[in-house]
Amino acid sequence: MLALGDFNELEVARAVDFGLYLTSDDGDLLLPGKYVPEGTQIGDKLRVFVYRDSEDRLIATNLEPLAKINEFAALTVRDVSEVGAFLDWGLEKDLFLPYRNQRRALRPGQRVTVFVYLDETSDRIVANAKWERYLPDVEFTGQAGDQVQLFVADETELGYPVIVNGTHQGLLYHNEVFRPLRLGDTPTGYVRQVRPDGKLDISLQKAGYDEALDAADTLLDVLRKAGGALPLSDKSEPDDIYRRLGMSKKVFKKALGTLYKRGLVQLSPEETRLVSGE
Repeated sequence: MLALGDFNELEVARAVDFGLYLTSDDGDLLLPGKYVPEGTQIGDKLRVFVYRDSEDRLIATNLEPLAKINEFAALTVRDVSEVGAFLDWGLEKDLFLPYRNQRRALRPGQRVTVFVYLDETSDRIVANAKWERYLPDVEFTGQAGDQVQLFVADETELGYPVIVNGTHQGLLYHNEVFRPLRLGDTPTGYVRQVRPDGKLDISLQKAGYDEALDAADTLLDVLRKAGGALPLSDKSEPDDIYRRLGMSKKVFKKALGTLYKRGLVQLSPEETRLVSGE
């Protein structure tokens, strides 16, 4: 059975002037000449992505799409019309996001997080910006402090809704994010708490002592690379600290304290300096 919206291993059936026809249980489909690997012979098997062209014909390509069916992705809007938006997903034909599947009005150039799926009624690959619907309805089995992989899915007044480990919804609060984030970013995070509704509060930093140790290692590495001194202290502005180190002032002060207790740094109102010989 041909996997529409995914990669398939298909055999080359015959050659024509404009490409190759590949055979499948659903009939032969075209691989246009510009996508034919050099030296391909009749009978060879090729790994190709299968979708529908602008005339709804099955077609193959060796281009790598930005998302396959049953995947989340942050894609850029190419165009909008009365019936929906058209997203750049790395292929010649844009991915259709129907108006009914949008959560807000979109404009060209804007990024939007979607879930890509195969519409059973039309047999077309489409997108849905209401991505929460496609997260599995299962209980999160982890606990506070667990390291998780994040997908930044949106930005709201509260913070950044994220997809956690590809399966659960979480939130990074604005006042706990100290670096720029973009839709589609995949930072490592840590579970701060599991809420009664099953959603997760997430942090980009480890909690407590582990956070201080990680930050201390980062600060020590930056100091060494900077020749032993940085124009930062516990009196510095939070923006200056973040710009140089990517951490909050609170975390920076924890790191300073850790290194000072180890006897690795000298502190002054204007700078932090490694002790001689470090």
